[in-house]
Amino acid sequence: MSKHQNPSEKTDTETAQVEENSAENRAEAAAGARSDGEEGQKEPEIQGQGSEKEPAPLTPEEKIAELEAQLAETRDQLLRKAADFENFRKRMNQEKQSAIDYANQSLLLDIIPVIDDFERAIQSGESTADLASFLEGVKMIEKRLTSQLETKWGLKRFNSAGEIFDPNKHEALMVEKSPNVTEATVQEDLVKGYFLKERVIRTAKVKVIMPGENAAN
Repeated sequence: MSKHQNPSEKTDTETAQVEENSAENRAEAAAGARSDGEEGQKEPEIQGQGSEKEPAPLTPEEKIAELEAQLAETRDQLLRKAADFENFRKRMNQEKQSAIDYANQSLLLDIIPVIDDFERAIQSGESTADLASFLEGVKMIEKRLTSQLETKWGLKRFNSAGEIFDPNKHEALMVEKSPNVTEATVQEDLVKGYFLKERVIRTAKVKVIMPGENAAN
């Protein structure tokens, strides 16, 4: 066998390799084309989906109409709230005035029976000459009234005779000097004073003794 290769055989081999390489290139090109086609088909689909979610922009006329509708609704709400507040204010004023007008109703209901007692005492005094019995009846009525006012309403009458003069509780109508005291002292109640619970609602009108020149030190 000859060591040299036949030129015709070499040419056939190279041709086969070229054809094989061309076939591989065509296959790769076809695969790439299919891939590009699939991506091209997917992209419009995604773009189409995104465009469906975005609403169409409003025209200037539509925006104006929308704002006018919102303004009208807000104005209507404000008018309703203003009307509700006015009704509430009137109702509160009426209830406040009613509370003021009838605040003393319970107290007056307690006083009415005492007035009835006075009427009966007057009728009894007109038909009898027994002044002692009449006076005793009036004292009983006065005691009943003061007791009821103190226990139920906290109105308490206080005595001031012998106390040190206190301008928060006492009003001096008469003043005398005496060597027997070292500081101003109430000698006599001329008009009783009253507490309402812990507050002085009427000061006592009193006669006061002031220390004299020869008062003991």
